[in-house]
Amino acid sequence: MLFNSVGFIFFFLPIALCIYFFLNRWKLAIASKAWLVAVSLFFYGWWNPKYLFLLLASILLNYAVGSSIHKTKGLKKKSLLAFGLSANIATLGYFKYADFFIVNVNSIFSAELGLLNVILPLGISFFTFTQIAYLVDSYKSKANEYDLLNYCLFVTFFPHLLAGPILHHHQIMPQFMSVRTKALSWRNVSAGVFIFCAGLFKKIAIADSFAVWANAGFESMHALSFFEAWGASLSYTFQLYYDFSGYTDMAIGASLLFNIHLPINFNSPYKAKNIREFWQRWHITLSNWLRDYVYIPLGGNRAGKYRTYFNILITFLLGGLWHGAGWTFVAWGALHGVALVIHRFWDRQGLKMPALTGWFCTFMFVNAAWVFFRATTFKGAIRILEGMAGINGIKTPAGFADIGNYLANWSFLASDSAKVAPMMPVDTLAYIITFGFVAFLLPNAVQIIRFIPYKGAMIFKPRLIYALLVGLILFYALVSNIQNAPSQFLYFNF
Repeated sequence: MLFNSVGFIFFFLPIALCIYFFLNRWKLAIASKAWLVAVSLFFYGWWNPKYLFLLLASILLNYAVGSSIHKTKGLKKKSLLAFGLSANIATLGYFKYADFFIVNVNSIFSAELGLLNVILPLGISFFTFTQIAYLVDSYKSKANEYDLLNYCLFVTFFPHLLAGPILHHHQIMPQFMSVRTKALSWRNVSAGVFIFCAGLFKKIAIADSFAVWANAGFESMHALSFFEAWGASLSYTFQLYYDFSGYTDMAIGASLLFNIHLPINFNSPYKAKNIREFWQRWHITLSNWLRDYVYIPLGGNRAGKYRTYFNILITFLLGGLWHGAGWTFVAWGALHGVALVIHRFWDRQGLKMPALTGWFCTFMFVNAAWVFFRATTFKGAIRILEGMAGINGIKTPAGFADIGNYLANWSFLASDSAKVAPMMPVDTLAYIITFGFVAFLLPNAVQIIRFIPYKGAMIFKPRLIYALLVGLILFYALVSNIQNAPSQFLYFNF
């Protein structure tokens, strides 16, 4: 079930919300939590019911290990942690990397091992990392949970289950225990609906439009010209931005309906003036996870500059591999690791760069690196980069000569058949300029409502204009769903 589907928006979410607060209204706290766990499991099982058993087995295993860690000390406690971490990593490794490993063994040793053709369970990277964090926090006495129902709710709460944010126990469970969470808050409902609809618009009106041109460029078999290659790369850069930003807004908005404040996971990363700032704004909870559970355990910056550079590279190689079982993802992670090493070296030398120059260089690097992230092969990535470098020639696209005809035939709610037409450079350029301006200069939805997670701090006043926008977006979503099947969020693939 997709956040951007009619079933979720008009049926699942309202029913889940109404019954949750009805149960709390009658002070049935345990029943209300059980209801949320049940609807979250239904939400997950909608994709593939058989993977419910994997999710439940993972929850029971980690709950048992975490509970045992609380009750033991010394070497046995460390052994329990090692067992829990190994079990999680092995499970993730089998489902996500087994076939990748077999393909590489066959290639290196000229073997003929058969592929397992394992289907990747949705959300496995996210709920596995959430539970690894829980085990480590339990070992450090930063988290304890003796109630199985509470633990199930912590892991399965549907707004974050499939694509994050990656949570810590202390970030969410105290909120569910709070008395203030039990009563319906119209302030939170209004803010939640607004930010949810902002994310919905980003997904269906912006990201899905960019997807058409990105797919046309990356899946094309011919060499791309300069403008075609830049159109494809920038289209994917903004598709991924608005797709992930949209999902994050919708997750925060859906959680707010239940009075739950999720951590901010996306904070206008294309405004970053250097690569370090980019990673402080993009997929924030993953960045923090890699820092806390990979970079710092490796030694962080405590063992000299060269070891620090090594730790950064290893951390981002693993970060790249986390996103997908492919060498292009490893290359993307390596590029970001090298960029962060260069930035750290530059910073240690006391060198400065004008803010505008730093922003431009950062965005150009991020855009080029996304080519490896999107391409399925190195050959495909190089083909795009060659076009961007002008190796295949630079010429004005023929479509630029027909701007008047383009405007005359422009449509707002195009059918699916209209959207698979060849890429129109004018259309692409208009979207890139318009929504690039939005991403670079305007405040994001979280800033508009002045949302501060955990603290309940939020300055949001419902206004008629907001209500009208919400109504228009919901109507647009309904029409869009009638015309075309809703598309999956990109981060569901990771």
